[in-house]
Amino acid sequence: MGRRKKPINRTNIPQYQVEAIARCLLPDILAFFESEEGQREFAQWRKEQEEKEKEKEKK
Repeated sequence: MGRRKKPINRTNIPQYQVEAIARCLLPDILAFFESEEGQREFAQWRKEQEEKEKEKEKK
């Protein structure tokens, strides 16, 4: 049986509440990134990140 990773929680919020919020948000996040709009925005973000990397390499 695999060991469970210890969560990283550096807040005063109890871990069970963080996990409950994550369980509520995850389906909406996944649905957004699977949508056409989400795919477009992600592609735009990736392009911007690549441009920033190229600028860093020039310096």
